Amino acid sequence: MYKKGFLYFICAVSAMGGLLFGYDWVVIGGAKPFYELYFGIADSPVMQGVAMTTALIGCLVGAMVAGAAADRYGRKPLLTFSAVLFTVSAIGTGLFNDFTLFNIARFIGGVGIGVASALAPMYIAEVSPAEIRGRMVSLNQMTIVLGILAAQIVNMLLARDTNVAESQAWNVAWGWRWMFWAETVPAALFLVMSFFIPESPVYVKVKSERVKSEKYNLFAASAEQAVNNGNSFFSLFTKQYHKVLLLGLFIAVFQQWCGTNVIFNYAQEIFVGAGFDVDGMFINIVITGIANVLFTFVALYTIEKWGRRTLMLIGAGGLGLIYLTLGTCYFFEVKGVMMVALVVSAISVYAMTLGPVTWTLLAEIFPNRVRGVAMATCTFALWVGCCTLTFSFPSMNAALGSSGTFWIYAAICTFAFVFLWRNCPETKGRELED
Repeated sequence: MYKKGFLYFICAVSAMGGLLFGYDWVVIGGAKPFYELYFGIADSPVMQGVAMTTALIGCLVGAMVAGAAADRYGRKPLLTFSAVLFTVSAIGTGLFNDFTLFNIARFIGGVGIGVASALAPMYIAEVSPAEIRGRMVSLNQMTIVLGILAAQIVNMLLARDTNVAESQAWNVAWGWRWMFWAETVPAALFLVMSFFIPESPVYVKVKSERVKSEKYNLFAASAEQAVNNGNSFFSLFTKQYHKVLLLGLFIAVFQQWCGTNVIFNYAQEIFVGAGFDVDGMFINIVITGIANVLFTFVALYTIEKWGRRTLMLIGAGGLGLIYLTLGTCYFFEVKGVMMVALVVSAISVYAMTLGPVTWTLLAEIFPNRVRGVAMATCTFALWVGCCTLTFSFPSMNAALGSSGTFWIYAAICTFAFVFLWRNCPETKGRELED
């Protein structure tokens, strides 16, 4: 028995970590043309790469420590800690005039992303009943895409006319700062609301004498084991778990190396390469953000109807075909609306499949006794994938062109389709203990 209103409340608060994750991750793409001029790195690809990947390195650190810390101190304190990091980063990134301090602030925000991305879906999965667990975990993905859209809209509204010298000067001096500062409001709200949610029942030791039903006794014993198993990290790498760990790592890395996320981080290069100016770039970015939100709503419905396995296969196969077509269009120098339509199609397929389903599967496939460290390990792998993807895209794009780059992503998606067809289970409607 559970109260729906309270369940929705605590899941929504936890999912605010996803909203800040999405905003912090994407806001830098709109600020990029302006802070590069401010810091004098517009002609330095290496420094540009450093600025874009500093937060991702923080994600690796946050994800790496999240699992052990969550098993030791609980899920709730770690969510509060991530809210503090988001707030500090939002203020500091826009405040500092030194490039090194700017990157330190971005790193702090990245640690917050790493912690929140590992804990929020796990926390939601642990407090949600099986029949709606997929939908509730997908709520985290919904807030991520809302955060992405919010960042895209804020960037568009704050970026003044780039064709007017005075406006461009304001963008370089102040515009990019306000893009980061705008995150302070939701970060502070998340910090306050995190004090009003309970601890995860998997972490809390449930007294068996207070529980009468056999099913709840099983849950209590499993939760007790999850809390007390101090060797869960090393247990994760035993033969007992090697197949499910491999599956989790593959799913996590593939969500990044399917290629869709470069559209958010390198929208400027992608849309300018498709024939749009900077103002047209911002409009198209918002269009992709709207599609991202709309098709995540589709995922909230289909994840319990169609199942996790089906959606993962649709995502891998669909993106493979779209990227094959997109790369061909770049090869023949197709410009304009056709390119926007393909990009929006890729975002839409990702939003209803790989985006939300990856987090749901990762939160479901591991037993209670190793879920904390398993989720952290897979999230760490996910951010390694994101970091390598983000860092490699400029070099791949320069060496192979946009056509060759997207053909490589198409090949990766094709391989993933075969792997998932052979190895991905269906977890729809299953209890976590099963």
